[in-house]
Amino acid sequence: MSDKNTTHFGYQEVPVDEKAERVADVFHSVAGRYDLMNDILSGGVHRLWKRFTIELSGVRAGHKVLDIAGGTGDLSYKFSRIVGPDGLVVLADINESMLRVGRDRLIDRGVSGNLVVSQADAQYLPYPDNTFDCITIAFGLRNVTDKDMALRSMLRVLKPGGRLLVLEFSKPKSQLLSKVYDTYSFRLLPIIGKVVTNDADSYNYLAESIRMHPDQATLKEMMENAGFANCDYHNLTGGIVALHKGVKP
Repeated sequence: MSDKNTTHFGYQEVPVDEKAERVADVFHSVAGRYDLMNDILSGGVHRLWKRFTIELSGVRAGHKVLDIAGGTGDLSYKFSRIVGPDGLVVLADINESMLRVGRDRLIDRGVSGNLVVSQADAQYLPYPDNTFDCITIAFGLRNVTDKDMALRSMLRVLKPGGRLLVLEFSKPKSQLLSKVYDTYSFRLLPIIGKVVTNDADSYNYLAESIRMHPDQATLKEMMENAGFANCDYHNLTGGIVALHKGVKP
């Protein structure tokens, strides 16, 4: 168990002030082929998970959306088309390499005008109170050093009635699925990472970080403790992934 001076980096215990830099190194390494790896590792299913997230977001024309840990911009691109010229999407990520890839991809796809790119730490969001109608964080919360602080930061910048959607790997509901998933994660995932990105270690970390992330019920309780109301979650692909939703009162 970690004390207040240390935290988990995968299965390792590291000083709190080192985790962000170590996570940054992981994503600097994989940024260029992050989307390709997502498609390979999930068989393209991650696109369905993100589509479901957008459907539950309730985002409409004119809304302001914050896409935290938005990385290569999948969700930001979709939201920019929904909010239209009177809305705003902020693609935020703490990692410069991921943000650069996302910005370039969005420019190549013709997105401009209603989307801005922002390097930001989820724990210390640099936006005014009550700014956004919706916040999403997809596959990013598990990498945050202080998740409780990040959730409170998200609550602060949401408008009253605004929604937070957390899409993240979680705990499979079936023991058989859990065993298959463990074998895939710890044996095959690093091999594929080595072949595609020449980096097995980063994918070892990603597999470990998933196991250290709070399960569905725990994350729901964390959101409630941070001040969110009407918290709920949906298991996707047998609980390998869960989508949590909370509303700012």
